Amino acid sequence: MEAGTCHEAFVPLRDVFLDNFARRSEVGGAVAVYVDGACLVDLWAGRVVRDQKPSGPWQADTIIRMMSINKAMTALCAHRLADQGLLDYDAPVARYWPDFAQAGKGAITVRQLMSGLAALVYPDEVPAGSAYDWDRVVEGLARQAPNWPPGTRGAYHSSTYGHLVGELVRRVSGRRPSQVFAEEIGRPFGIDYHFRVAPGDRARVSEVLSNPGSTTYSAIARGGETKLGRAWRILPDLDPAARDRPEALGVEMPSGFGRGNARAIGKLFAILGEGGRWEGRTLVSERAIRAMSTLAWDNVCPLTDRSYRYGMGMFLNTPGLVPMGPNPAAFGHPGAGGAIGFCDPRARLAFSYCTAFMCEGAGVGERCEALIRAAFEGLSRFRGGRA
Repeated sequence: MEAGTCHEAFVPLRDVFLDNFARRSEVGGAVAVYVDGACLVDLWAGRVVRDQKPSGPWQADTIIRMMSINKAMTALCAHRLADQGLLDYDAPVARYWPDFAQAGKGAITVRQLMSGLAALVYPDEVPAGSAYDWDRVVEGLARQAPNWPPGTRGAYHSSTYGHLVGELVRRVSGRRPSQVFAEEIGRPFGIDYHFRVAPGDRARVSEVLSNPGSTTYSAIARGGETKLGRAWRILPDLDPAARDRPEALGVEMPSGFGRGNARAIGKLFAILGEGGRWEGRTLVSERAIRAMSTLAWDNVCPLTDRSYRYGMGMFLNTPGLVPMGPNPAAFGHPGAGGAIGFCDPRARLAFSYCTAFMCEGAGVGERCEALIRAAFEGLSRFRGGRA
């Protein structure tokens, strides 16, 4: 049923992957594990989704919407610009984006913006339904007043993070994050991840099958009666399936429309776990990795009412919602419905999973959790009993 490769130490993980299809309602997906920079697990199985129905077989090069993992990719673009001396973490955002200073935001720093401390979770000044119009979104965010005093508490900027950091990237580099990522990360490092899907790649895209048990998507679908619905009122259509329709494939919506697969995101986090260098190239510096993996806040998020640990564009290991194994310093990013990518630099392990069927609940779901447990058990076998 499955295809790909699997090191013998991780055969029980392969069994868990297949068990997800037999007992946990998996439809199609992929899982990857890298150890010491080498890919030891690269498995895929099941079916892709077309027109919200299981269809043909999942292929080696299938790509899928991995939801909010796109925020981490946008943050990486900003970290690269900081490495190049074009962006100062501790400078006011308004130095680079003067209009941002409106409504009392002049003192918000780049570090605060990238760390979810800017208090801009509700894009009330952005016209409803305009998420696909970059200029209208960023103009509205520039007018937006903070929802509470910036810097006083962290929050997951679910609908706004991508455009906030993405416009900073555009102002500094003259390019949108899709172009920066493709030119400086995707192509040079062989990362098959795309903010926008080119026409020639669209045949290999799987839709994501909606799950009414998803806490996040159920809240968004209820519109303004929920906090997440208020935050996502900028979507032109609240039906989750709309995000995979042809007209959405070419849209740059950096808070959640990027598409890739486990192999690609696993490789990216393997590079981060190895200090940011890969085959003689530097993706980001160790300074940038310290910035993204240092705890910025640990509290109940005022938008989602979930307790998170967050760095500078990355989540830190948060058992129960964003689990990443035994090391509290592991870091990465989840996507609504169960996708995830992370690394544990101490263990020198990177992991990623993507799925064609959203999980239930508010976390990454039992399918993903079972695979993460199996990955660390496999690591212990690979190390000869040492985790």
